[in-house]
Order: sequence, then C-alpha cells, then structure tokens
Amino acid sequence: MNTAGGRADPVEEYAATLAGALYGPARDKARLVEEVRDGLAETVTAYADEGMPRDEAARQAVLEFGSPAEIAPSCQRELAVAQARHTARAVGLAAPFLIACWYLLWSANPGQDWLLPRAAQQLAVHLAGVAGAAALLAAAMTAATGTLARRIPTPHRLPLAVAWAGTTASVAMAVAALALTVAALLATNWPLIALAGSLAAVSHAVVAASARACRQCARSTA
Repeated sequence: MNTAGGRADPVEEYAATLAGALYGPARDKARLVEEVRDGLAETVTAYADEGMPRDEAARQAVLEFGSPAEIAPSCQRELAVAQARHTARAVGLAAPFLIACWYLLWSANPGQDWLLPRAAQQLAVHLAGVAGAAALLAAAMTAATGTLARRIPTPHRLPLAVAWAGTTASVAMAVAALALTVAALLATNWPLIALAGSLAAVSHAVVAASARACRQCARSTA
C-alpha cells in the first residue's frame, strides 16, 4: 500500500517488518500483526483528525508505538505460548495412538516363538510408559498455558519443555510405526497392525512438525 505521494505507507511497512520478525502459528501471528496494524491505523486517524498531514501522522504514530524490534519480543512470547498449546494438543492426541500401539505390539503373535514378538512386547511396555507420560504432560501443558495462565504467569521455559516432550512423543511414534510395520509381516492380524502402523507414522509427522515449530519459537524468545 502506498501513500498519495507514491511512498510506502509507514503503517504497512511496520506491519510487514513485524510479521517478518515473528515465528509461530500462522493464525495467531496474523491476528497479532492485525491488532498492531489496527492500533497504528487508529492513532494515525486520530492525528489526521487533529489536522496533521497523513504522512506525518503515520510517522508520528509509528514513532510513539515503538519500533518492530522493540515490540517483537513480547509478541514472540505470546506466539511461543500459542505454539506450545498446539504442540501439547498434538501430544495429547498422540497418546491414544501410543496406547493402541502398545496393545497391538503386546498381542502380536505370528504363530511361532520368534524373537520379534518377545522384543515387540518389551517395546510395548516402554511405549505404554511414554503414552502415560505424554498424556499427563499434555494435560499439564494445556492447563499451564490455558486456565492457569489467567492466574499465574506462564513459565518462561515452558514452550521449550513442551517442544522436547513433543519430540520425545514423535520419536516414540516413529519407533512404533517401524515396529508395527515389521510385526504386520509376521502377525496373522496384519491388516489391523498395518493400519495402526500407518496411523503411527502420520501421528509422528504431525507431532514432529509441531515440536519443531515449538523449538523454533522457544529459541526466538531466548
């Protein structure tokens, strides 16, 4: 957007610069940038109504608001918490799949006393532990960034903790997907196990991407 004189609108330049400095969920980021743009636009209008030329009003509004570098840290902290909530939800959704994988691996029986079923059952025990921990962590993370955040400040390192919890859950999903794929080749109920393996692979991709975004947001607030 340009001003009447052909120069770029300071408000739009400000919003674009701020957007380029932020990382986080696209919808939350767009909302924050739009709020800043609206606030600047209202200030520009107020100055213009007082008789100040619009170009000068825009520059004065930007000057009073503070540079994008000055307000970006507070915006980034908000986006980091928002991304932590997204990741916590992804981990919470992954937990039931881990439990299902635990059951299928525990009951896998290709009809022979091979090493794989015994190893799969041992792996299932570990997956059950990860599933339980993931479910508890997801609930605690969601509470810490939701209802509890209205009463107490969100811990500064919480987004990083959520990111690594999500990474752990995604690794568990990848291991489960591989184990289920191998087990499906030997088990009599291979269609069900193969389906669970596919769901585990999809869950791994979703949780891993969310955890990676959460780590990036956490690093940006450091």
